[in-house]
Amino acid sequence: MVTSDQRRRQLARDKYARQQQRRAETRRKAKRRNTVIAASLAVLLAGGGAVYGSVQLFGDDAKNTGAEAGGEPKMSIEAKGSYDLALKTNEGDITITMDAAKTPRTVNSFKHLADKKYFDGTKCHRLTTGGIFVLQCGDPEGTGMGGPGYTIPDENLDGLGKPGADGKVTYKAGTVAMANTGQPGTGGSQFFLVYKDSKLPPQYTPFGTMDAAGLAAVQKVGAAGAEGGQGDGAPKKPVIIEKAAVSAK
Repeated sequence: MVTSDQRRRQLARDKYARQQQRRAETRRKAKRRNTVIAASLAVLLAGGGAVYGSVQLFGDDAKNTGAEAGGEPKMSIEAKGSYDLALKTNEGDITITMDAAKTPRTVNSFKHLADKKYFDGTKCHRLTTGGIFVLQCGDPEGTGMGGPGYTIPDENLDGLGKPGADGKVTYKAGTVAMANTGQPGTGGSQFFLVYKDSKLPPQYTPFGTMDAAGLAAVQKVGAAGAEGGQGDGAPKKPVIIEKAAVSAK
């Protein structure tokens, strides 16, 4: 004969089993969803085959700032001013001079995110060492799929000159530009630091320039290569943005 106490224990075990099953199914669905998003939005760039993903995740996975409810943050900077983005990293400090006159909405977004400590404690998730030479950062998830929950328009796309016969321009060493999905107006929070001259299509907003010390720090990371000796992957020297701050010059 089953006692009431045994019955309660059995019901509790059954409830726990159902909860575990639901959680496992939720994880499987999330994994399938993210795989589909990555496959559909990742865009291969010519020259080295690097992928620049600047897309938001849907659901609880993305680290959002709350701005997504109203879209792109309202302008709060002087559109003709000059601003510094100071990145304190475990591999050295990087100061990026940003030109708000040419890229006001990009600079405004960085100011908004930095003020909310969005970049603090994030890692630079991708390093490319063949064809193009960049360190990519700005994804709070560290996967290449994270974003702030809003997008910003492209700016200053003609700032690097007229494309050559191959349709590309030179992003010179020290240039800092926005990553995107390859489609217009899909920039979010991810950006890349060019540590050696790289030829790319003029579709990535160039919004800043690294100082000499910052460029040297990134070049050391580039010299160490990517994990597994690949030309595109996580940097062998992990780079963590410990703190990011934007200030007017």
